[in-house]
Amino acid sequence: MKSRYEMPLSQKFIDFCNTVDGVDVDVLEGTTASGKTTVGAGVKFMRMVSRSDKKLHIIAAKTTGIAEKNIINSDFGILDIHPNAIYCGNGDKNDKLPHIKFEGKIIYILGYDNKDKWKMALGGQYGCVYIDECNTADIEFMREIVSRNDYMLLTLNPDDPGLAIYDEFINRARPYKKYAKDVPVEIMSDLERVEPTAKWRYWFFTFNDNLSLTPEIIDKKMRSVPKGTKLYKNKILGLRGRATGLVFPNFDRERNVKSLDWFKKQNFKIIKYTAALDTSYSSKTTDTFAMSFQIITDSGYLIYVDEEVINNADLQVPLAPSDIAPRFYEFLERNRNKWGLSKDTFIDSADQATITELIKFRRKTPQALIYTFQNAWKKMQIIDRINLMNGYIGSSEIEPRYIVLNHCVHHIREMEIYSWREDKEEPEDANDHTINSGQYGWIPYKEMIGVYNK
Repeated sequence: MKSRYEMPLSQKFIDFCNTVDGVDVDVLEGTTASGKTTVGAGVKFMRMVSRSDKKLHIIAAKTTGIAEKNIINSDFGILDIHPNAIYCGNGDKNDKLPHIKFEGKIIYILGYDNKDKWKMALGGQYGCVYIDECNTADIEFMREIVSRNDYMLLTLNPDDPGLAIYDEFINRARPYKKYAKDVPVEIMSDLERVEPTAKWRYWFFTFNDNLSLTPEIIDKKMRSVPKGTKLYKNKILGLRGRATGLVFPNFDRERNVKSLDWFKKQNFKIIKYTAALDTSYSSKTTDTFAMSFQIITDSGYLIYVDEEVINNADLQVPLAPSDIAPRFYEFLERNRNKWGLSKDTFIDSADQATITELIKFRRKTPQALIYTFQNAWKKMQIIDRINLMNGYIGSSEIEPRYIVLNHCVHHIREMEIYSWREDKEEPEDANDHTINSGQYGWIPYKEMIGVYNK
């Protein structure tokens, strides 16, 4: 298959294209202009189609128009790379759906925005499936297509890692050892949150993997987006996270997430330990129980040092308030032994059942008498809590006073995806349980926190 254009490939892309045995799914993520679509669709996918013994295959994008523009007719698109491929955009007498004829095979072009059309198409088994920007695809389409192929190639652009599609599909893939170090730590922690699936491979590509980009072009692209913005993290660094609508847009892993070793080197003088609990007993939602343990230093630092998160939806036997009481006590004891005593603890005041069980547990357990279990103070409006936290978080100009230790992965995730509602000027009622728990813990001591408090 000779192309009418020369297309240089990096060694990583060469290895990717040559990995044709022992792989069921390839997942491609990375920066803008890294060549994922060009090489993924035009080279690897078409090679897998050529090798397949099945006649029918699929390319899916948000719309058929997007597939034509970005995958089929673009420079270095499928028709450029494969002059022997024929595109029938309006179908033909044998196939009414848009399709590509290639080496005696048919590649249907689907838009996953049109449920009626893709449901009509997904009636049988296919050889190879390519899904463009799969993280924006209809989750029902993904569930339907995943078992109807021999090989599937998924590309995605950085987006909200809280979307169901990440844990259900994308995070099941793993990188080859040779390229594991190329995967950003943040993304690797997302992948490792999910049980891996054999023969599902993950690839992270950057500007440097696209040999058609000159250093001048790369520099121009990097200068076009302001550093420190979520857009910069998405497009230039290739990191996941919503680009707009975030409640805590200044939260940045480089500034606000630190290691335990970093903490030990600071010689902080700790003036307060505080613990709290936010609850949700639903077994039908992603809502969680969230326990938090934080410390406050004499220099105004609020440091989120430990968490425990439980979701009843993940359990065969859901937890009741009487189950949570001893678990919260164990959490407090673990952190007392590691950090120090948080005598006063704060519980979601909307959950009097749990508070009652904690008081009963304290009465029956002499060792628990060192703790008091109090109603969380909720008179401070949510918007005021958010404004205070954004002040603590800081920015490139203001030194942060809000630090999260890097093993607190649930809290880091919520800080990066907690968003404003689109229909009201208030935050969403989701992705906020460790945030609420943390707020219950620090609100009583807010005068001790911040860059001006010493």
